[in-house]
Amino acid sequence: MHKQLLKQQVCTAIKEHAVEIIALANSIANQPELGFKEHNTANKIAKIFNQYNIPYTTGHAITGVKGRLSGKTSTRNIAVLGEMDAVTCFEHPLADGNTGAAHACGHHAQVAAMVGCGIGLITAGIMEHLDGDVTLFAVPAEEYVEIEYRNQLREQGIIGYLSGKSELIRQGAFDDIDMAMMIHLSTEGEAERTIQIGGTSNGFIGKMIKYTGKEAHAAGAPHEGVNALNAAMIAMMAVNAQRETFKDEDYVRFHPIITKGGDLVNIVPAEVRMESYVRARTLDAMIDANKKVNRALQAGADAVGAQVEINDLPGFMPMINNPEMSQLFSNNATELLSEQSIKQLHHHAASTDMGDLAHIMPVIHPWIGGVKGNAHTRDFTVSDPEMVYIISAQCMAMTVIDLLTDNASQAEAVLNSHTAKMTKKEYISFMDSISKK
Repeated sequence: MHKQLLKQQVCTAIKEHAVEIIALANSIANQPELGFKEHNTANKIAKIFNQYNIPYTTGHAITGVKGRLSGKTSTRNIAVLGEMDAVTCFEHPLADGNTGAAHACGHHAQVAAMVGCGIGLITAGIMEHLDGDVTLFAVPAEEYVEIEYRNQLREQGIIGYLSGKSELIRQGAFDDIDMAMMIHLSTEGEAERTIQIGGTSNGFIGKMIKYTGKEAHAAGAPHEGVNALNAAMIAMMAVNAQRETFKDEDYVRFHPIITKGGDLVNIVPAEVRMESYVRARTLDAMIDANKKVNRALQAGADAVGAQVEINDLPGFMPMINNPEMSQLFSNNATELLSEQSIKQLHHHAASTDMGDLAHIMPVIHPWIGGVKGNAHTRDFTVSDPEMVYIISAQCMAMTVIDLLTDNASQAEAVLNSHTAKMTKKEYISFMDSISKK
C-alpha cells in the first residue's frame, strides 16, 4: 500500500480515538506518581494494552511496561516511548496532596501520545504493511528527584542507576531496539501550534552532600559548636565564585537545595544535607565543572572546621537528536501543520535521560507546543489538547511508517549513517566511573 495512504489512514484512526486518548491523559494527570513509584500509571497502560491485545511485559526498572506490535517482518524494532513519572509541585492544582506529585512537565501527554500512536497503527491495520516491529514502552523515573530515596534503592541493589532510561539500558531492556522516539511538551510560544525539532541539551552529574559539624546551644554556647549550615552557605558562595571560570558555551549549571538545615532553631546545626546537579553541555565540561564544585564544597567545610561527604552519582548524558529521523518527523509535522510551525531547536540547558539512549542508538525528542505556563510550576497546563495528544501521536505514527515501509529502507539508511557515541558496555563503564564519594 502506498506510504501516503498509510499515513492518512493512521491519522484518521488516531483522530477517531481522540476521546479515549485524551481520557487516558486526564486520568494519569489526575493521579500523578513520582519516579519508580508509578504503579497506578503502569496498571492503566497495561489495561489499554490488554484492551487492544498488545503483548507486553511489566516490571522493567520496577514499573516500566513494554508492549510490542509485530510487523509483517521483524527486520527492525522502533521504540515509541512515554515517561510515566511526575515532578514535585505541591502548588499545582492537580498535585497529589500527600506526595506533591504533579504532571507539571507533561509526561501524561507523552504516555497518551505513545498509546495514541499504537492505537492508530493497530486499528488502521498499518502493522501488516511494515517491515519491522514497534515497541510501545512506558518508562519510569525521568525526573531526577528524591535523590536520597533512589540512592537507597541503589544501595539495596533494587536499581543500579537513578533514572529510568539509564536503568533500563543497564538492565538490557533496550537491547532488542534499534532506534527510539518520543515527544516532550514545550512552554515556548505558550499556546502556539509549534514543534521544535533537533538540537541538544545538557547532561549532568547528580550529587548528595552532607555537612557534619557539632551541636551546641545556639545562644548559650555557640563557641562550643561547629555550624554545618554555615559550612554549606560558605560552600555555595564558593561555587558562585567559580562561575566566571565556566565557559559560556558549556552552559554549566549548579542549583542546590537544602533538604536538611538542622534540627532545632536553638541548637547549632550539626548536620546539613543538600542535593544538586552539575549540568553542562558536554561530558568533558560536566567532569571539569564537577571538580571545581567539589573543591568549593570542601572549602565550605574547611572554613568552619566541619566535615563534608560528597556523593557523586551518575545522572544524564547530554542529548543529541538524530538528524535524519528529525527531518522525517519535521516533514510529517509540516503536513499536519505548516512549514512556519516547525522551529529548529539549538541548545537547551535542561536535561533528559533520553540523552543516555541517544549515546547508544539513534533517537529523536521533538518538543510540542500547546501548553501554557512554565514547566515544573503551578501554572503549567495543557491549552490545546488536540495538538498535545493527537497531533503529536500522528507525527510519531507517520514517522514510524516512513522508517518501516519499503523493506525498512529509511530505518536502514538511518542506522547506516549513524555512529553511536558509545557502546552499551562503554556507557555502563562511564556511568559507573561517575559514582564516588
